Amino acid sequence: MNTLTAIRSAWRSLRANKLRSMLTMLGIIIGVAAVITMIAVGGGATQRVQEQMKSLGSNVMLVLPGSLSAAGVRQGAQTRSRFTEEDVQAIMAEIPEVQAAAPGSRTTAQAVAQNANWNTTIFGTTNEYLDVRDWALASGRLFEPAEQSGSAKVAWIGQTVARELFGDQDPVDQVIRVRGVPFTIVGVLERKGQNASGQDQDDIVVMPMSTFRNRIWNAGGNVRRIWTIFVKVREGQDMKATEQSVRDLLRQRLRVSEEGDDTFSVNNLSEVLQAQEEASRVMTWLLSAVAGVSLIVGGIGIMNIMLVSVTERTREIGLRMAVGARGRDILAQFLIEAVTLSLIGGAIGVVLGAAATWATAEVAGWEVSMSVQAVVLAASFAALVGVFFGYYPARRASGLLPIEALRHE
Repeated sequence: MNTLTAIRSAWRSLRANKLRSMLTMLGIIIGVAAVITMIAVGGGATQRVQEQMKSLGSNVMLVLPGSLSAAGVRQGAQTRSRFTEEDVQAIMAEIPEVQAAAPGSRTTAQAVAQNANWNTTIFGTTNEYLDVRDWALASGRLFEPAEQSGSAKVAWIGQTVARELFGDQDPVDQVIRVRGVPFTIVGVLERKGQNASGQDQDDIVVMPMSTFRNRIWNAGGNVRRIWTIFVKVREGQDMKATEQSVRDLLRQRLRVSEEGDDTFSVNNLSEVLQAQEEASRVMTWLLSAVAGVSLIVGGIGIMNIMLVSVTERTREIGLRMAVGARGRDILAQFLIEAVTLSLIGGAIGVVLGAAATWATAEVAGWEVSMSVQAVVLAASFAALVGVFFGYYPARRASGLLPIEALRHE
């Protein structure tokens, strides 16, 4: 009996017991659909973390002030700022592993342009901030040295602010007012998207640090305090060693005693997000493994039904052998039936998995990433389940003696 004849015989047998065949495939269908959906959801989470890492910039550290004690009570983080712009300059000058460092201070305010207004983040920094964050200008220019030192009324705006205040117009050289102060827009930042906290990074107005301090913060020219220091480490340098160098330098500049605790924190953002990415990847495989259990259960169901089928068709097997069918022909027939059940169930599972992935993205609003590799993996595993669990019943059928099979009632 050739392979084509075996396939036709297996197909007729499955069609003769449609309900039983469908129930047998159910475990495979659910398993394949679950595996595809879990891998898509996990892949979407991993992809989102990777996008966040890219939006932060590579090899970035964030130096934050410590907490302030009041009446013996230690308050929350970042309630005390002892950093100055000179600290940023010292990091750049004294630590050769640092590629760029930038100060940062922020607040929120209403930005007004013509008849439109928008509540947004107002951020003070320097040109080096774009280098640290791997953030380019979509149009316009950088701040000039005189503008950075002289509190010039110039600003960059993010894509969200540009859309809300100017619509389809070109914002460059337009004027916006922030807290009553007119600012000329000299640049529009490229789109960054959301950060790890879900905040829109494009909803921002950026101005020189001196401008922010003197015209928005109103701290006065002699007060050069800043809230945050952004540090970018050169490619190929040891992040841990550089982090320790930054820590040692700031402890020295802030006059922290050798026994005293740090009055600031140094956060390696890339390291944090890499840990999140690894956790997402592990969770994806864990969920996929749990979903794969249903494939195993489906395989056991196939084995059970095939054993029942062998018992029911013992006389048929005897007749086939009596007219010349060999043991390997009987083996091929029953093995093809098992694999056919798995493949049909796998195909239906792929369709349901794709539908479930789409529904998850639309209803739950989660980011998903359905890959061809995941579909091939799930379908291949389903076929292997059919071969593995179908072999024993097929082997048992092929081992029957024709005389005993014909005598079977």
